[in-house]
Amino acid sequence: MSPSTLKVLLSFIIYTFTLVNISRAGDPDILTDFISPITGPIDANFFTYTGFRVLVGPQNPSPPPFKVLKATMIEFPSLNGQSVSYASLQFQPKSINPPHIHPRSAELLFLVQGSLQVGFVDTTNKLFTQTLSTGDLFVFPKGLVHFQLNADDKAPAVAISAFGSANAGTISLPNTLFNTSISDNVLALAFKTDVSTIQNLKKGFST
Repeated sequence: MSPSTLKVLLSFIIYTFTLVNISRAGDPDILTDFISPITGPIDANFFTYTGFRVLVGPQNPSPPPFKVLKATMIEFPSLNGQSVSYASLQFQPKSINPPHIHPRSAELLFLVQGSLQVGFVDTTNKLFTQTLSTGDLFVFPKGLVHFQLNADDKAPAVAISAFGSANAGTISLPNTLFNTSISDNVLALAFKTDVSTIQNLKKGFST
């Protein structure tokens, strides 16, 4: 086998293993039935989460415009290692879940009440948008920028989101860009504007 042929073969093998690892990326497999953060006996309470009971109980008379309730491994430790989690999204009229990313999972959204305008942008900057009605599902691919908007000026909306990770993570683009210590000059250059405009935008996230 010539050196050039061997080099091509080795490159192909490395490339193949890289593709396999990428395709299998996600929460790591566990070697036990479940992961317990405590020692001693475990009962059914460990596998029960009651944090969503507020969705079916008395409602806050003055709820925030947008509210998220999460059931990740942080709130519900028995999810650790199970590669699943949930979130409930509550939208008051004319409210938005701003553009954000889940770096470790796709999101499957089920609209329980109301209507929502949703969308995501792929890596070619193409926007996929849809208006959902009660009972519809929509998938946001892993790692892509997406949003949800309740454009109705009277009716609230409620959705449930399922994730293929016990801790999908959320990166809010407005908050990450304008409520961190990224230099005003860097942001001004990135958005092709001036520093004073960036500083005005940051003021909205400092309260």
